[in-house]
Amino acid sequence: MSGAFFDVRRQRELLTRLEEKTAKPDFWQDQKKAQKTLLERKQAEERVNAEAELARREGEIEAFLELAHEETNVAAREELLAGLTKEIDATEAYVAEQETKTLLSGETDAFSAIMTIKPGAGGTESQDWAEMLLRMYLRWAERRGFRATLIDSTPGEEAGIKSATILFDAPNAYGLLAGESGVHRLVRISPFDQAARRHTSFASVFVIPEIDDSIEIDVKPEEIRVDTFRAGGHGGQNVNKVESAVRITHLPSGIVVQCQNERSQHKNRELAMKILRSRLYEFELEKRQAETKKLDEQKLDISFGSQIRSYVLQPYRMIKDLRTRYEMGDVERVLDGDLDPFIRAYLLAKRSGTVAAVAEAEEQGG
Repeated sequence: MSGAFFDVRRQRELLTRLEEKTAKPDFWQDQKKAQKTLLERKQAEERVNAEAELARREGEIEAFLELAHEETNVAAREELLAGLTKEIDATEAYVAEQETKTLLSGETDAFSAIMTIKPGAGGTESQDWAEMLLRMYLRWAERRGFRATLIDSTPGEEAGIKSATILFDAPNAYGLLAGESGVHRLVRISPFDQAARRHTSFASVFVIPEIDDSIEIDVKPEEIRVDTFRAGGHGGQNVNKVESAVRITHLPSGIVVQCQNERSQHKNRELAMKILRSRLYEFELEKRQAETKKLDEQKLDISFGSQIRSYVLQPYRMIKDLRTRYEMGDVERVLDGDLDPFIRAYLLAKRSGTVAAVAEAEEQGG
C-alpha cells in the first residue's frame, strides 16, 4: 500500500536539497525566491510524511488481521473486526485526502482562499439560499479543521443574506475551493410561500486566492479611497456604535472591498487591504492571461443556463454537478459540509480534461 502517492526516494532527495538551500547564509537575500523554496520544502515534507503515515496505517491493519485470525473468543474477535473496519475506513479517507492533494499543482493552489457569495434574483428565496451555501462552506471548513473567518456579511430584509465574504486561511484552500466558483441552483418547496409551491433559487460563488507578500501588488495611497462606517448586524455595542467598519475603493479599477468583522478599525482596514490585493491580482490575471474566458464563464448571470451544480430537494432529492456528472442523493450530508466528493470529482475531471462547460452540460440535459 505504501508508495502509492509519490516516488518516496525522489521526494526525500528533494527534501534534502531544499533543506541544504534554506541553511545557506545568503538564503534570505532574495525574499521572493526564499518564500518559494520554503513552500516547496513544506510540500516535500508533507509528501514524505504522508508515505510514513500510510505505512503506519498499513501496519495497523495487518496487526488487526493477525490478531483477529488468532483470536478464538467470538466476542473478542468481533471487537477486533470492528476495530479493523474502523481502521480501514479511516485509511480509505486518508488515501482519498492524499490523492486529492496530488491534484493541486497550480501556481496559487497552495494559497488560502477568499470566497464571495451573492444571491441571484428572487428576493428572500435566493437570499435564504445564499445563507444556506454560506453555512455549507463554513461547515466544510470546520470538518477539515480550516480556519474560516466571515470578513463581511450583509443580512437580507426578511431572511438570508445579500452578500458574504469568507477568508479560508489554510494551506491548499484555494486549490480545493476554486472549482466552487459559479452559480448554484436550489429547487425546493419554499418555506416562504404560504401555498407551499416549488421554487427555484440561484446564488453565485466566486473564489480567488489570498495573495501573500511574495507576490508584489503595488497599491498606491493616492489610488484608493477609504471610508469608515458603523458595522451592521450582531456584534455588540462597540461594533454597532463605533465606525469600525472599513470600505476601500480602488479608483483605477473600480474594485470595492469592505470589512466589518473585527471590532478594531485598524484590523478591518488591514483585512480589507489584504482582500483588495488579492482582487487586484485576479484583475491583472484576467487582463493578461489567455484563459480569461474561463473566468468569465464562472461569472455568468445568476440564472438558468449558467449553473454549475443543482441541489434538488423536491420532487426528488439529488445534488448533481453539471460539469463532472457527479451526483449524490444524501442532500443533508452535503449541505452540512461534506463537499469533498464533489471537490475531488472536479479536480480529477480537470486533470483529465473532461470538465464539461456549463452551457454544454445544460444542452445535454444537466
